Amino acid sequence: MSTKRELYRDPKRGKVAGVCAGLSDYFNIELWLVRIIYVTAVLLAGGPLFIVAYIAAWFILDVKPVDERTKDAEKAAHVGEVKAKVWQKGEPPRKALKELKDFMGDLDERIQRMETHVTSPTFTVSREINKL
Repeated sequence: MSTKRELYRDPKRGKVAGVCAGLSDYFNIELWLVRIIYVTAVLLAGGPLFIVAYIAAWFILDVKPVDERTKDAEKAAHVGEVKAKVWQKGEPPRKALKELKDFMGDLDERIQRMETHVTSPTFTVSREINKL
């Protein structure tokens, strides 16, 4: 099943209007590389033409629809949650750091349990049986 790619502007990731960010998403390349290519094209190959093309794309392209299920949205929500806890609610930074330390400690324990399970003889035997 192939998914249809569409070209959108992404003003949330963009500096001016999100045209370069949209091109970055469409061609699946790094945003900084698209910006460097654009600036190089403006400086070396006829600035007014590329500036007019950028402005036209600004008006022609639709804004990228918001997808709540993406990892970027989750990361932004987590960062916003930490920021809200520390600066907006007046929580002392030491308490926020303690919460983060506890969270990382829990993750470390889970990883250690997974490592113990994967390196155990029981796991090896189960894997060999499943291969049969």
